Amino acid sequence: MITKKEFKIIIKTSFGLEEVLMEELNQLGISNVELGNRAVTFTGNLSDVYKTNLWLRTANRIIVPLQSFTISSDTDLYDKIKKINWGTYFSVNQTFLIDSTVFSPLFNHTKYAAFKAKDAVVDQFREIYNIRPNVDTENPDIRLNLHIDNENLCTISLDSSGDNLFKRGYRDSRSIAPMKEDLAAGLILLSDWDKSSTFIDLFCGSGTILIEAAMIAKNIAPNLKRERFGFMNWKNYDDNLFNTLKKEALEVQKPLENKNG
Repeated sequence: MITKKEFKIIIKTSFGLEEVLMEELNQLGISNVELGNRAVTFTGNLSDVYKTNLWLRTANRIIVPLQSFTISSDTDLYDKIKKINWGTYFSVNQTFLIDSTVFSPLFNHTKYAAFKAKDAVVDQFREIYNIRPNVDTENPDIRLNLHIDNENLCTISLDSSGDNLFKRGYRDSRSIAPMKEDLAAGLILLSDWDKSSTFIDLFCGSGTILIEAAMIAKNIAPNLKRERFGFMNWKNYDDNLFNTLKKEALEVQKPLENKNG
């Protein structure tokens, strides 16, 4: 369980959309934003986690760092991951998955680092409860993010989004679109479109850009129809708070206008 009232939040995005994402955050009333490479960072609370997952159009994932530490070997990674009290964040009956991004010279393969981290989590639960949580590579209850940089600084985080945020919930998950929704929204926001004049896409294909444009024009929260977020499986998930934020999102939707008459 995340017990701090405020904590670090990292929002991942595509290269080139960092400043667009920062402007989205400013419009949500979040101004203490630090730009990074394919990411922005700010200090916030659980309400901010829920709100950003609901509202951000150009975000890929929203993660909450739990601990950072320097490692000297794969064994050191295992030992330090195992020291974290994982029962604080999820139960032995929940499934989990560890995504990893590794630049460290200590590892020849990204998945090996994730494998060692997974073993540490599983072994801790087994020692305490005599059973282990299962790994689910498709729809885990809890998704963790492991990042190890080229100086062996390791950060382990909770993924609040679950599936990538371009999966809005308004399109059949089996459908294939040539452009992801977050990128389509980013292109629209970069175009300085006024949100009311006629919007034309002559090569609309599956209509991703047009759908995202309509949602921007009507001020529809992009993930309002999405049924599942990673934070819903956290021990401190506040359903009343999230439902309040969804209700507020519905109340600020706008009718479509056409300045061209």
